[in-house]
Amino acid sequence: MKKALVHDWYYTYGGAEKVVQAIHELYPDVAPYSLFDFLSSHDRNEILSGKPVTTSFIQKLPTAKKNHRKFLQLFPFAIEQFDLSEYDLVLSSSSAVAKGVLTHSEQLHLCYCHSPMRYAWDLYHQYLTEARLTKGIKGLYAKYVLHKVRQWDVISANRVDHFIANSRYIAKRIEKIYRRKAEVIYPPVDLSKFTLHPHKEDYYFTASRMVPYKKMEHIVRAFGEMPSKKLYVGGTGPDFNKIAKIAKDNVTLLGFLPQEKLIHYLANAKAFVFAAKEDFGILPVEAQACGTPVIGYGQGGVTETVVSHKTGILFQQQEVRAIVEAVHYFETQAFDPYEIRENALRFSKERFKKEFDTYVQEKYTLHKSNSRNKIL
Repeated sequence: MKKALVHDWYYTYGGAEKVVQAIHELYPDVAPYSLFDFLSSHDRNEILSGKPVTTSFIQKLPTAKKNHRKFLQLFPFAIEQFDLSEYDLVLSSSSAVAKGVLTHSEQLHLCYCHSPMRYAWDLYHQYLTEARLTKGIKGLYAKYVLHKVRQWDVISANRVDHFIANSRYIAKRIEKIYRRKAEVIYPPVDLSKFTLHPHKEDYYFTASRMVPYKKMEHIVRAFGEMPSKKLYVGGTGPDFNKIAKIAKDNVTLLGFLPQEKLIHYLANAKAFVFAAKEDFGILPVEAQACGTPVIGYGQGGVTETVVSHKTGILFQQQEVRAIVEAVHYFETQAFDPYEIRENALRFSKERFKKEFDTYVQEKYTLHKSNSRNKIL
């Protein structure tokens, strides 16, 4: 069985790339494809064991490395240029366009969907507002591009034989947007890297890419109203300077954290604070793997990974006041780090590999059987 793995793009080592890494470990012979690959050699070794990626023409466009999003209108066309006709099985890892690759009737295409394209659907109006594209010629053009992308997105969903969702939350979005059912297989967390730390230090921790929908500004502002509580903040991104300007003396911005440093802060924190409405959210699970409770926004994937009042506290509004109240309430409660760690074991990498491989083998066997019946 010749296998191809199509991922939207490689430019960071995030949650989606950890899924790709687990799939590659499961199927070392898989051939990787992507719109572009700007990973460091270290990250490529981690994710793909250094295997070279077949990329599209987007890779060679000027400034693509600095700002690939401005070529969004070309992504659907680019992903369709890959000739995957030699493969029996095509796996796509998609939160944008990877699911839109072209396959023929004898191939099986399984899509692990991290999310339908956020900025074209759920975050459409928010994206335009934050990018200041609600008015003028540029705004009109951006709206037209996203309109065409939405049309292509729905059409290309028909190219997928079976969808896998990373959470029940995303399975509902897939059904809403594509009118397709999806099997839920939770993403892998490498629990071997996260050990239990039952004794915590007197600080809170948050980490994320600093983009608007992650709501890092809300967390920093909330702790600005609680000067007696220390907060460490990991991560970089477009909003970093903006957030740095509002950070009070009790808030320390750490910037980019290598994994060993990230694990240190996760493991020793009193709690991990998480304010995004995330599709799944691997960091809250990694925090729990260290026995660290989560103070999180009670929408999206986090409701499937955090057990309220047992492994964390969930607040119901993405507002500064709600975070402040949640922190105060958290400090009146007691949490068992051993119970928190036990909850995280539900999301192990070993569990993911077993579930994913079982699903692939079942679907491939059924696909081959159906193909033989058609011939007969």
